[in-house]
Amino acid sequence: MSFKVSVQPAGRDFAVEPGQTILDAALAAGMILPYSCRNGTCSTCRGRVVSGSFDAGPAPARILEPGDLAQGYTLLCQARPSSDVVIEADEVRMSGDIVVRKMPVRVQALAPLAADVVEITLQLPSAEAFRFQPGQYLEFLFKDGRRRSYSMACAQAQDHRVQLHVRHMPGGLFTDRVFGRGDEPLKARDILRIEGPLGSFFLRDDERPILFLASGTGFAPIKAMIEGMLMRGDRRSAVLYWGGRRPSDLYQADLAQAWQAQWPGFRFVPVVSDALPEDAWAGRSGWVHQAVLADFPDLSGHQVYACGAPAMVEAARHDFVHQRGLPSQLFYADAFTSEADRAEVQA
Repeated sequence: MSFKVSVQPAGRDFAVEPGQTILDAALAAGMILPYSCRNGTCSTCRGRVVSGSFDAGPAPARILEPGDLAQGYTLLCQARPSSDVVIEADEVRMSGDIVVRKMPVRVQALAPLAADVVEITLQLPSAEAFRFQPGQYLEFLFKDGRRRSYSMACAQAQDHRVQLHVRHMPGGLFTDRVFGRGDEPLKARDILRIEGPLGSFFLRDDERPILFLASGTGFAPIKAMIEGMLMRGDRRSAVLYWGGRRPSDLYQADLAQAWQAQWPGFRFVPVVSDALPEDAWAGRSGWVHQAVLADFPDLSGHQVYACGAPAMVEAARHDFVHQRGLPSQLFYADAFTSEADRAEVQA
C-alpha cells in the first residue's frame, strides 16, 4: 500500500509507494523539493519529519548535525516512509517551460581545458527544445542502468547545443572513455542518452549580493549562472571564489578575469591549496571556503551558491551559517559526488 506525504508550509500532498523515497515520490508527483546529489552525500534535500514513521538509512547520521537529527531533520532523498508522514520542506518554483525528459544526444566535440578536464559539446535533437535554469545538470543513462551526472556549463542551449566540463576520475565508468582509456573511447559523433534538466541549483530572484563558491569543475554551473546574469543585464554585486589544488585547476581563470573587467560589481578571487614552487603562485592560498571566512566577518545579508566536492560544500554550509550568520535557507548548493563518495555513504 502507498502512504501519504503532506508537505508544510506548501499544503500539498502526494503518495509514496513502498520502498520509494520521499524525494523521488515528490518529483514523480510534479513537486520539486530542494535536491542535488540524490544519493545521501550532501544535505541539500534536508527536511524535517513532523510526524509519521520512516527509514532514514545511514546517511543522515553522517551528514547532518546531532542537533538537527534530534529535531527530526533527515535527508529526503533517503527517507522511505512506513506510514503517512508530515514533513516541513521548501517547494522549489520552476519555470513552466522546463520539463524533464529523456533524449538521445550526439557528441559534437571534445576539447581539453586542462590536463584532466575536457569540455564536451553535445548536440541535442532539433525537434524539441531543451530548456533549463543555469546551474542545473543532466544525467547520462547507460545500458546497464548506471547514470552519471554533469552540470551544464552554459546559460542556455544555443543552436541546440550544451557544454559540460568533465574531470578525469581514473577508473571512472564514463571519464575513462572521455579521456581515451579502455576499449570504447568516446569520440565525436557518438550517440549517448541523457535525462534532464535536473536539480534545484539555480539563481533565485533576490536583491541580496551573491557569493559564488566553487572547487574544481564545480565552476561549470557557476559559469552558467554568471553568464546568465550577464545575458539578462543583472549587475547586482557578486564575488566568485574558485579553489583548486594547483593554479592549472583553475582552467578558465582568464574568463573569470574578463568578467571582472566588464562588470564593476563583480570580483574574482582564485585560491590555490597545494601550489608547488614551479607554479610561482602569488595569489591566495589555502582552502577556498576559509578564504571567504577571512574576507567576510558577516554573511547575514548575502546569498551563497556553492558547488564542488561534498566536503567543501558541507564545511562551507556549516561555517557560513554558524560563524558568519548566513541564513541557512540562503545557502544553495550542488555537491559533485563520485562513486567513492556514494560507496562510503552506503557502507
